[in-house]
Amino acid sequence: MLIHPQFDPVALSIGPLSVRWYGLMYLLAFVLFVVLGRAHARRRPELGWNAQAIDDLLLYGVIGVIVGGRLGEVLFFQPGYYLANPGEILAVWKGGMSFHGGFLGVLAAMWLYGHRHGKGFWQVTDFIAPLVPTGLAAGRIGNFINGELWGRPVDGELPWAMVFPWVDAVPRHPSQLYQAAGEGLLLFLILWFYSASPRPLRAVSAVFLIGYGGLRFVAEFFRTPDPGIFGTLSLGLSTAQWLCVPMMAVGGLMLAAAARRAPR
Repeated sequence: MLIHPQFDPVALSIGPLSVRWYGLMYLLAFVLFVVLGRAHARRRPELGWNAQAIDDLLLYGVIGVIVGGRLGEVLFFQPGYYLANPGEILAVWKGGMSFHGGFLGVLAAMWLYGHRHGKGFWQVTDFIAPLVPTGLAAGRIGNFINGELWGRPVDGELPWAMVFPWVDAVPRHPSQLYQAAGEGLLLFLILWFYSASPRPLRAVSAVFLIGYGGLRFVAEFFRTPDPGIFGTLSLGLSTAQWLCVPMMAVGGLMLAAAARRAPR
């Protein structure tokens, strides 16, 4: 049985200025986006992307992630808390960013980017899909360092079960690390190799929706569920799982449609 190291959430302090690990993980995510984006553009030059376009995409994506992620946390998962504490809505350095909200924010930002730069929406999302999972992994590592979003109690023996002392003395799944490995590393490998060859329009975006939705759905069985607005629905599913269902369904329909339109 392991005990959470209880990291100091502040990585560096210079006078009144504090740099938090959570913020550094977001910075790492953005750096990886640029590095991988340029590598992806070099291996698929026919897609028509260059370094300047990727830098512009990053700017749009950062705004979409931060605004959408925070609003998603406020509206989907903790509306009661933030209604009672509206001043906390802007305290993003304390954590609390919803993937599903960030996802919607990024989609809006990518549509705006495509509209302003003469690129189709699916052309943009197909390009960025393989670049997203490493950022998700960095975010989950930030959750682990912050000691938030801990797992469910372990049923039986598990060598890597972990106690989060500020919660209780019960061994739990380190679900943040499960998600970093699944939605992060595994999904990245799937999308990186899948997108290395020409695919029908929307296919790469569809694989992202199916892959993330499925991996997150499974991970929720090991994670203590957030209360959320769908917490009272039947079947014992969490709010995040209910939000993943339409992602997988839409992804499946998109992939089937892309396959039908693909040249034989």
